[in-house]
Amino acid sequence: MKKKIVISINPEYVDSILSGLKKFEYRTRATKSDIEKIIIYETAPVKKIVAEAEIIEVLAMEPEKLWEKTKNKSGITKEFFNKYFKDRNLAYAYKLGKVIKYNEPKDLAFYGIKSAPQSYVYVD
Repeated sequence: MKKKIVISINPEYVDSILSGLKKFEYRTRATKSDIEKIIIYETAPVKKIVAEAEIIEVLAMEPEKLWEKTKNKSGITKEFFNKYFKDRNLAYAYKLGKVIKYNEPKDLAFYGIKSAPQSYVYVD
């Protein structure tokens, strides 16, 4: 069964995702289960769940190859990418499909979560 995860994203990147500039969400770790959606928790100052994004595919490859494949819709700089994946042999990216912005942002408690996820948290 496919699952959903809640991940924390900085406001500037949330804006890029919502505007369609950023079509890839990069991570240093991938989920163990198949996921179909990312629930987006926008970090301070917002501190709310503001949107969800469909996952089209999960890419896993060495960082340089991942950058080449995703850079046009990365929504980040090469410098930021390099710093994020420094000393990593494997880099992950969730390719985002349809993004739905919530009319009413939700608290983490809506999903039974007490604090902002450091990496990700599975939800129903």
